[in-house]
Amino acid sequence: MAGKKKIPIIFEDESILVCDKPAGMPVQPDATKNIDVETYLKHYLFEQQDGEQEPYLTAVHRLDRPVGGLMVFAKTKETAAALSEQIQHHEFEKYYQAIVCGALSEEFGTFEDELLRDGKTNTTSVVPAGTEGARHAELDYELIDQIELKDGVYSWVLVILHTGRHHQIRVQFASRGFGLYGDTKYNPKYQKTKKKYMQLGLYSTRLAFRHPVTGEELVFKTEPQGEAFEMMDVEAY
Repeated sequence: MAGKKKIPIIFEDESILVCDKPAGMPVQPDATKNIDVETYLKHYLFEQQDGEQEPYLTAVHRLDRPVGGLMVFAKTKETAAALSEQIQHHEFEKYYQAIVCGALSEEFGTFEDELLRDGKTNTTSVVPAGTEGARHAELDYELIDQIELKDGVYSWVLVILHTGRHHQIRVQFASRGFGLYGDTKYNPKYQKTKKKYMQLGLYSTRLAFRHPVTGEELVFKTEPQGEAFEMMDVEAY
């Protein structure tokens, strides 16, 4: 895979692999035919092993293509099932950092909504309770910093995700008038941009879960990357 973007591997043993997914890279093969994380890692594992059998590897959770950060992959069907069970029982902790447009008035907050996914448009929207097909979504946030620039105020937040719905963080913040930096799908500020691609101000920075074999409590952390987070170090206007 010469010339391809490298994926940092944070941790690996016989059961799991934790990596730092580059923003803009799909998790699995899609219509673009661009190299994806799963294929890249399978190729890496194939080169490490003896034999010609395709390695088993599956993602136990997802990150949107524009989102970078920590991901866990299972290397056996048994560990995939064990990790999925932790996720279902809310024992798998996922923390993100995000840059949103606007000044959040509260330092801490909880968002709870009913979200409905539209598979035809690949979008999700907040809908009234009781809407057929809707699923409950919940997150907590903590304000890290705010900065005022020439084009407006930006808030840097830590997000603790309690449910893993499609585009959840992006939709829940945008529905309250705080669209994510660079989000051409949900943030009106960027919907008319002529750029083909913008970096999204969202990064998976902390994962915590029990090792599916040993039971050891594991915590992985990384620093957010991308132009949105670099912008927050700029001197306020």
